[in-house]
Amino acid sequence: MNFLTLAKKRYSSRKYSSKKVESEKLDYVLEAGRVAPTAKNLQPHKILVLQEQEGLDKLAKSARTYSAPLALVVCADHTQAWVRPFDKKDHGDVDASIVTDHMMLAATEKDLNSVWVCYFDPEIIREEFDIPETLEPVNILLLGYAEDTPKAIDRHDELRKPLAETVFYEKF
Repeated sequence: MNFLTLAKKRYSSRKYSSKKVESEKLDYVLEAGRVAPTAKNLQPHKILVLQEQEGLDKLAKSARTYSAPLALVVCADHTQAWVRPFDKKDHGDVDASIVTDHMMLAATEKDLNSVWVCYFDPEIIREEFDIPETLEPVNILLLGYAEDTPKAIDRHDELRKPLAETVFYEKF
């Protein structure tokens, strides 16, 4: 499948079966995150894998998990992240997001469904999982086998702005 077909196939699933994600698929998804580009290749991310019910229940104290059987909490390690010297922008959150995106698309390739969650209380996650202060929970990627109806692959024709509204050549 070509990249655009893969990207269009992915949708945010909010209803999952209890079927566990196979370890070889999880390994593939994690490898996609490992090879994701990061600023200066510093790789300032840490991924907390939650697949046991106890961990998923703890996560549910902070975020909707939609009964997904697997969650990846992607954190930025601010002691390792590249900082742009001009304005001191710490790129840990950017790098964590790139890693999350790679894993999300790899999951789609392996016929897993996902939803990227940003609406969560990071302090609850920090407390429940003993996350050090130097790590920031940035994203949660829920993975599993969807029980909802997949979105139409051509939905982007109506749901996305045309390129003319988002792309500018040479000046704004």
